[in-house]
Amino acid sequence: MKLGSILLDGRETVIVDAGRGRAATLRDLCSAAALPAPPATIQALIEAGNTEWDMARRAAEYLPRIPGNIASATTLDWLPVQPRASKILGVAFNNRALMRTAHKDPGVPNFFLKPPSSLLGHGKAIEVRSYYGATIPECELAAVIGKRCKDVAPSEALDHVFGYTIMNDVTSHEMKFGMDSVAVTRPPEIWSPYMSAWRNAHGEDDRDLYFVYHARSKGADTFGPCGPWLTTADEIPDPNNLQIRAWVDGEQFAVDNTSSYRFTIQEVIAEAIGFFTLAPGALFR
Repeated sequence: MKLGSILLDGRETVIVDAGRGRAATLRDLCSAAALPAPPATIQALIEAGNTEWDMARRAAEYLPRIPGNIASATTLDWLPVQPRASKILGVAFNNRALMRTAHKDPGVPNFFLKPPSSLLGHGKAIEVRSYYGATIPECELAAVIGKRCKDVAPSEALDHVFGYTIMNDVTSHEMKFGMDSVAVTRPPEIWSPYMSAWRNAHGEDDRDLYFVYHARSKGADTFGPCGPWLTTADEIPDPNNLQIRAWVDGEQFAVDNTSSYRFTIQEVIAEAIGFFTLAPGALFR
């Protein structure tokens, strides 16, 4: 099943993909199926657990029976597919080819956070202010967490995923290497070898440290377009073999596959939850 979030009559509303560019509200589907009113948001649906989710699936069987209540998905006022995400956790350099350009492979995923305020609905304008400088799109698969998870093995990690969506991890390189970066040289008395263990040293006296903070360069308002659809996990048997394609102004600029990831979806989730608790509805990209 494919679910989406829209603004309808001033309210956040859950819709279901009916195919051929059409959609129906989950509320109307439950009414047609003589079922109780569903949770009002995707976040509430995820938190409600299996009983409400089973009801939503039964309601979706009524999609062919209510054509009069189905709206065109192309004219909807889209919200981010999961606008109430408590956390957006990203993985940097999770590509085998890209990691080969690194000075040293850390052997573990590199994580960063984007604030929920960066989320943006499908088709909405990304704001790139003049002082942001060079800014690029990065099309990514995103997992939506379905159950609270902490300290879970990779073999069990996907059991905690509710579904998958797509996310544009918009990044300002000019802010990242300008406003968000600082380089310092440490004096010998406080220098330790671990400070440069992640990179090649440029001579015996190289005591330079580089700090990069992504708060602005990846977390500015509108830097997290997400959706339009969330595809439930039962329809994605292998998230580690999905084609990813992206376009700018109708021109394709990126083609990739999740099989090229340095770490699988379950590996990055399992690694992350050794440090961060992921709550239902959290986004992981």
